[in-house]
Amino acid sequence: MNPIKACIFDLDGVVVDTAKYHYLAWKRLAHELGFEFKEIHNERLKGVSRMRSLEILLEVGGLSFPLERMEQMATQKNEWYLEYIRKMTPDEILPGAKELLEELRLHNIKVALGSASKNAPLILERIGLANHFDAILDGNSVSVAKPAPDIFLVAAKALGELPEHCIVFEDAEAGIDAAISAGMRCVGIGSPDNLGRANLVIPNLKQFTYDNLKDYFLSHK
Repeated sequence: MNPIKACIFDLDGVVVDTAKYHYLAWKRLAHELGFEFKEIHNERLKGVSRMRSLEILLEVGGLSFPLERMEQMATQKNEWYLEYIRKMTPDEILPGAKELLEELRLHNIKVALGSASKNAPLILERIGLANHFDAILDGNSVSVAKPAPDIFLVAAKALGELPEHCIVFEDAEAGIDAAISAGMRCVGIGSPDNLGRANLVIPNLKQFTYDNLKDYFLSHK
């Protein structure tokens, strides 16, 4: 049975929820272009690149623009998103996340962040959790995104631990696939419907403890 020596956390949907700020920024862009962008439309943007997201948004509005203009729009959307996250506070930490991070530290478990977001350091600073991680790996740390395992393998190396001694906390199917490809065990945060490949799936981190982690992973092969 492999010991638990390190935990690697995704950021959005696990530690904090910034998806709402992406939505507000896209909605603001649509408003400027003269049409309404609703939450049902926003579902189509999940897990999609910024430029593809813009293409979908323009499809919703029945509009098309030259590539240069689209690049300007994508840049504007990101600037608005940054405006929103610069105003984030520790109150936006998802229930149970800070408590679990602190408890892992008490048990000498190393902790890393493995996020695709290039704004991860800024977000952690705003919510007051930057010093809760031994290593912070973000979208600037690797060139290949999830479901490739690169971000988690780099995180394990930064912590000085073997992949089989790491447990990943993820809320996205691509993240679960990345953890499995990296040879790591993983906890899915959300619904078993799309996170079924995870070793363990829980609805959120509220009241989830180190003992829960240890009891499950050290008693299941």
